[in-house]
Amino acid sequence: MNTALLIIDIQNDYFPGGKNELVNPLAAAERARFLLEAFREADLPRVYIQHIATRPGAQTFLSGTPGAEIHTTVQPREDETIIQKHFPNSFRDTNLLEHLRQNKVSRLVVAGMMTHMCVDAGVRAAVDLGFECLVAADACATKDLSYGELLVPAAHVHAAFLAALNKSYGRALPAAEIRPMI
Repeated sequence: MNTALLIIDIQNDYFPGGKNELVNPLAAAERARFLLEAFREADLPRVYIQHIATRPGAQTFLSGTPGAEIHTTVQPREDETIIQKHFPNSFRDTNLLEHLRQNKVSRLVVAGMMTHMCVDAGVRAAVDLGFECLVAADACATKDLSYGELLVPAAHVHAAFLAALNKSYGRALPAAEIRPMI
């Protein structure tokens, strides 16, 4: 089984000082780097997804801004693939599917930002397209959300979305459990 690492939107705007700061993004990025190092050592495919905003009025991930750059914790090398997207789903209007099929990838290890949005959308699309997915639960981050008067803490948002993905759309596991499986 050819496995690829998919790093979704680990970009500066999600970190302290960015325009859309998440809860504990650095800890998640460090766990993503832990997996990235293993994929580099094993010479397995590594794909970075970079969100570039095209929606009118967007405040984050604006092309050419520091906030849109991939965070230094998981800085891509020249020989690693970066695919830009404009929607939460990493497959929508990108060449990601073509790239993965050309590399005969059948399983994805997913790390990234935000668990409740782009990670969720990407994993669901990947499984619908026939890929097996392992979500590195501790290599993802999100933020507090609200619904009406209810504030939902980031830890609860994160757990709820991982619980929804787990088993039906792959397996959500800590990075340390995934690393030996690659």
